[in-house]
Amino acid sequence: MWTVGRIARYVIGLGLAALAFYVISGKTDELSGARGYLEDLRWYWLVVAAIAEAASIVAFAALQRRLLAAGNVKLGMRPLTGITLAGNAIQNSLPAGTLLSAVFSFRQFHHRGADEVLAGWTLLGTAALSLITLVVLAGIGLSAAVGTGTALDLVEVIAGMIVLAGLVVLLWTKREAVARLLIRPLRFSQRLIHRPKGDVPSLIETALQRLSSISPSRTDWALAAAFAMANWLFDAACLVVAFVAVGANVPWRALFLAYAAAQLAINLPITPGGLGVVEGSLTIALVAYGGGKAETVAAVLLYRLISFWALLPVGWTSWAVVSWDSRRKAAAPVVAEVATT
Repeated sequence: MWTVGRIARYVIGLGLAALAFYVISGKTDELSGARGYLEDLRWYWLVVAAIAEAASIVAFAALQRRLLAAGNVKLGMRPLTGITLAGNAIQNSLPAGTLLSAVFSFRQFHHRGADEVLAGWTLLGTAALSLITLVVLAGIGLSAAVGTGTALDLVEVIAGMIVLAGLVVLLWTKREAVARLLIRPLRFSQRLIHRPKGDVPSLIETALQRLSSISPSRTDWALAAAFAMANWLFDAACLVVAFVAVGANVPWRALFLAYAAAQLAINLPITPGGLGVVEGSLTIALVAYGGGKAETVAAVLLYRLISFWALLPVGWTSWAVVSWDSRRKAAAPVVAEVATT
């Protein structure tokens, strides 16, 4: 049972956990600095904020479920929510967390019945819809903030997001041409690491044929987009409730614009989960639009305590449960075959 490969996986897993603990422990000053601002906290609002954040996680899981269903793979909300929580913890704890989280989700989808094309398509579709709906939300925020967003250079940021979203749509419409551009890089990969195996043009053609068989209806796209938007709105609702919990007025005029810019900062390869970057950008933007400094700092810190720090132990627990469940299901056919023999 204890093969070299399994031992290596456990050692790597423990190493990643240690690295995550090291990275996060270096930012604990954020937690200690929050104490002074949260002395007069209305604790009962924490329940509402936690419910809003939980709804955001469930909405993201529902988005992935809808896209997987377009490829005739039915997964329940329970395992998908666990995968979402685990992926969130990986993304927010480790350097290059966004990439590692995608790899984790890809493998989990594959273990649960999705082929490689569907698993990859689901991840790309999830990322594309999340980006497009975030751009829509940012556009709404920009309209609400009128022309004052220029002072913070957020107009340029939103314009860049719109261009990026348009590029995603263009690449999707030209996916066959884009796929064939991968022939040379994949051949180089074969010479370098002997992966992928097989004739590259044939592999790409097979993938394109499989991709064409994944045909979401308009209803599928509409519901998936609705779940993507719900993911952002529920998370933003957690921020709104945080303002209420500290007894501060909600700076509605700048809320969605500042929120969208902060979410973009989370995905920049600066710190895991945007540690420090999100707090700074969100607080500066909201204060610049009229929010009280102390109250805004308190609300943003409370929001991050719920949406970031509280989800880390939950997420890593989910990672352990999901990983154990995957190994159990993978071992089941082997056990059944031995029993039959």
